[in-house]
Amino acid sequence: MTGIHHMLVHIPVGFWALAALLVLVGALGRGRPAEIAQAALLPLLILSLLGAMAAIVTGFLVWPWQANLYSPLARNHILMSLWSLGVWAMVAVLVWRAGAAAFTGARRWALVFLALLGGVLFAITGTLGGHLAGAPTAFSKILGALGWNVYTTFYVPGWVLLVLLLIGLGCAVLGVRSGRKAA
Repeated sequence: MTGIHHMLVHIPVGFWALAALLVLVGALGRGRPAEIAQAALLPLLILSLLGAMAAIVTGFLVWPWQANLYSPLARNHILMSLWSLGVWAMVAVLVWRAGAAAFTGARRWALVFLALLGGVLFAITGTLGGHLAGAPTAFSKILGALGWNVYTTFYVPGWVLLVLLLIGLGCAVLGVRSGRKAA
């Protein structure tokens, strides 16, 4: 199963990297390239989500559950893969439900933010998977400089918690304002 997992993970990684680029072109670009990026994004996201689910399922079959539960590195890898899937699923729902409107106004910035966040999360997921496979990357040095040792149980530095709190408060304010405008 290990070989299948290693092959399958390249589907969401490649598609999500392309999706992040398409979001940036579609949200920030103009003319025909932006139209093409907007039209291509949803089918690409659907394929990437299917590929991610297949990769996650095969990933669970690589090692016994006991090994995954007792390894901080494996737990972090699983957590990041599920967060990546969740963020890209949100992007897909936003694009599906809003259509072309997802690339205008405040939705555009939400889409860009989610795409960049999804890009960071799948980069971390891949880095942790590389460590599990015995091929560490230089990206873990960046994570270490930000306060995260990838070989320990997931730890969020205090400054990250503050940023998350501010983002949550900002989202709540935007939600309340949007609700008032709609009413």
